[in-house]
Amino acid sequence: MTSPQFPEPPAPLPPTPLPEVDALVDRVASKKDEWTQVTIAQRIELMCKCMAGIEGVAESWVKDGCKAKGIAEGTPLVGEEWIAGPWQTMRNLRYFVEALKAGGHPTPPKVKTRPDGQSVARVFPATLYDKLMFSGFSGEVWLAKGESVTQGAIYRNAGGAAVGKVALVLGAGNVSSIAPMDLLDNEVVVLKTNPVNAWVGPHLEKAFAPLIDAGYLGVVYGGGEVGAHLANHPKIDTLHVTGSDKTYDAIVWGADPAERDRRKAAGDPKNTRPFTAELGCVTPVLVVPGPWSAADLRFQARQVAGMVAQNASFNCNAAKVLVVAKGWLQRDAFLQYVGEELAKTPPRKAYYPGAQDRYKGFLEHYPAARAVGGAGEGVVPWTVIPDVPGEKGEYALTNEAFCGVLAEVTLDVTTPVEFLEKAVDFANERCWGTLSCNIIVHPATEETYPADVDRAIANLRYGGIAINCWAGMVYGLVCTTWGAFPGHTPKDIQSGTGVVHNGLLFDHPEKSIARAPFRIWPTPAWFADHQNLANLGRQLVKMEAAPSWGQLARVAMEAVKG
Repeated sequence: MTSPQFPEPPAPLPPTPLPEVDALVDRVASKKDEWTQVTIAQRIELMCKCMAGIEGVAESWVKDGCKAKGIAEGTPLVGEEWIAGPWQTMRNLRYFVEALKAGGHPTPPKVKTRPDGQSVARVFPATLYDKLMFSGFSGEVWLAKGESVTQGAIYRNAGGAAVGKVALVLGAGNVSSIAPMDLLDNEVVVLKTNPVNAWVGPHLEKAFAPLIDAGYLGVVYGGGEVGAHLANHPKIDTLHVTGSDKTYDAIVWGADPAERDRRKAAGDPKNTRPFTAELGCVTPVLVVPGPWSAADLRFQARQVAGMVAQNASFNCNAAKVLVVAKGWLQRDAFLQYVGEELAKTPPRKAYYPGAQDRYKGFLEHYPAARAVGGAGEGVVPWTVIPDVPGEKGEYALTNEAFCGVLAEVTLDVTTPVEFLEKAVDFANERCWGTLSCNIIVHPATEETYPADVDRAIANLRYGGIAINCWAGMVYGLVCTTWGAFPGHTPKDIQSGTGVVHNGLLFDHPEKSIARAPFRIWPTPAWFADHQNLANLGRQLVKMEAAPSWGQLARVAMEAVKG
């Protein structure tokens, strides 16, 4: 087989010298108290200027992202970078602008109280634009039990006497919108780009120039040395990282394994700064048995393949464990179709460091693993691991592959009710992490067993749950919160702590739910076989920058070509 030809990535950027890092920290720190006096109106103005800046750099931002990830110009996959870069960032800024216009307390479209007293806010759709662009989709934020629906605590002191803080944001390397979205908090920020996608830094410096010029934001480059220097800098007050639990542990407990173990045992963290983190997950897809047609099987197989293949599977919410019922009569056909859809998906460049080694680790543990996708130099083929035992501690359930591997687990049940009960227990107790989970359930099944489906959603301990869509929608809507289910401790951080995005500024979110129709039309953006994604992504950015009925029509025209 001929190896695929990938474009040359952007030239690497040198690390920022430590004296320059210190000077930048000094400059940002000198502005931290001034930032607390910036009024709501001034913050809105700054954000709007940054939105215009994003629009100005979007083309070059996307072009560099495609080069870095091996995406050829003129192909539909270019749309991945439009959507996962400029569009997401622009959308997050727009939501914050709207929230601030509402005084930090935007009104959710609907709030209800569950029988157990838990408050649930319907956050999507909020406008007619939403309803037309995402027909049949909905989003909810479930508030922590015992908490009321309060919003905007982080902005209540804007223009008051709050104490300013300097946040260090350690950017993620896989998705280019993560770093700029992570810095959108109520603190002045030093952003260190990840070496994997440091190429996005210059684009962010241009787009966020209004914040940088005012001294409220600084961007530096480098790897572990620069990161460690910043994490322990005396003028850094708080930290946030999107990345690996190993990075978190190295910062909090120490890079040396012996020191780390000793400090954990003694409860003696090396770094005691407040630290929020989003650290990944072994994301399950729970396939509820039901009366699926042949077309249903094919559609959902395409969806699962898209959940695996999007961004070459270098997503913390990529589908990693496909969970089915042994007694489901269509089980074998569905698993076969998933393999066939992955086999049809073109191979992707394994651009993220360590992918080959992680893949090798899975092959060593599972000799029955089947490569179903194309191979070649620089590629990790799409690979299915059949009949993985659903036991606690199983390698595929406790190690995040972060490459194109999908484990198949069969639960010894037949009925939807049995499956929902056991699948929730399996996801909560045997899959590592609590960031993201997917449920696929036929509407006839949910209509027959509404209480059981509702109970399953309520009992899942995940920060983001997607029903009949990919958990990436919870990330992407930005009016839904994104982060681990509450409860992880620094000693066992798993998927992390805290939330990002949170476009409606909820003070006490527990988890967020995104829901879609069982058969989505037009083709969703995360499907690997979307034929018009590049044009759709470009129009989505324009829509987010300046919503209008004419632009909505252009988005719709591109969407139906997918």
